[in-house]
Amino acid sequence: MGVEEELLLVSATGEPLPRSKAVQADVQGMDIALELTRAQVELNTPVCQTSAEVREHVQAMRSALAVAAVEEGGRLLAIAAPPSGKAAQLITRKARYQEMAARYGLLAREQGVCGCHVHVEVPDRDAAVRVSNHLRPWLPALLALTANSAIYLGEDTGFCSWRWLMTSRWPCSGQPPYFESAEHYDALVAMQLAAGSIMDENMIYWDVRPSTHVPTVEVRVSDVPLTVDETVLMATLVRALVMTALAEGDQGPTLEPAVLRTAYWLAARDGLSGDGLEVLHAERLPMVKLLDLLQQHLAPALQELGDADLVADTIRRLLTDGNGADKQRKAFREGDDIIALTEVKP
Repeated sequence: MGVEEELLLVSATGEPLPRSKAVQADVQGMDIALELTRAQVELNTPVCQTSAEVREHVQAMRSALAVAAVEEGGRLLAIAAPPSGKAAQLITRKARYQEMAARYGLLAREQGVCGCHVHVEVPDRDAAVRVSNHLRPWLPALLALTANSAIYLGEDTGFCSWRWLMTSRWPCSGQPPYFESAEHYDALVAMQLAAGSIMDENMIYWDVRPSTHVPTVEVRVSDVPLTVDETVLMATLVRALVMTALAEGDQGPTLEPAVLRTAYWLAARDGLSGDGLEVLHAERLPMVKLLDLLQQHLAPALQELGDADLVADTIRRLLTDGNGADKQRKAFREGDDIIALTEVKP
């Protein structure tokens, strides 16, 4: 498995800082990528075999980027939406990103939000689309766990994951369709390309997709988490979900799209604190109960990985102490510094 994290560069006053290229150049020996806006950087871990390796690499790479941000007169935040500044941001000077800005206008310029993507190896593309179908019922719970964008441009949005609202505006984003086969997936992508709604296959922003460049399934539902512990949790859960899906072997549940959409919306709004929707039966349940069901579903895989205690302990701590969105909202309500709360320390 491997993890990609998008992180936000801000100035001393907390506004997005367009210094990503300089920060990238300052970090040597690590896979650091540029993103759509010049205030974002992305870390890409090496291939990892264990959750401990994910922790080691994410911690080291966050720290190196934090040092580089300071050297460039800024600060590095593990936050999924800019807490202050203006909505429109400067676009990275890469031909593809400049073309996106030309085609999509303000939608592209306002897309300075940060997610976390987890790659897990699968045997082939047919397996990847089967895995996607199996993961769909659990994507809202993963979103609720990692929600970290309650405050946007100085306002409480009323949502725990405002990033989810922002990314949902793209033509091919959010909940993935049910795929009958890899050919079905390819046909849907080809349709969007022919229609001109997307520029290329890299603009398939569904929350699960076969990777375009490595033999993995990529899960993209998560806000960038506040802490390394939460990123490790996300990666571990996704790996266990993929293992469970591969073991089940069938094509997965079809689901009613409106039910899944409702589950997403509730997770994005309420995070861990409210009710969610168990999508197989369209049943309203507290999110804490849905997380119990998730752990039960994954129990054999987590036992095989030796990660059952890690997952149970981290989820228990998040339910007690809150995730990034809960902590942001508390700080905002009490007049505390959200920049300091979310800053990655060197």
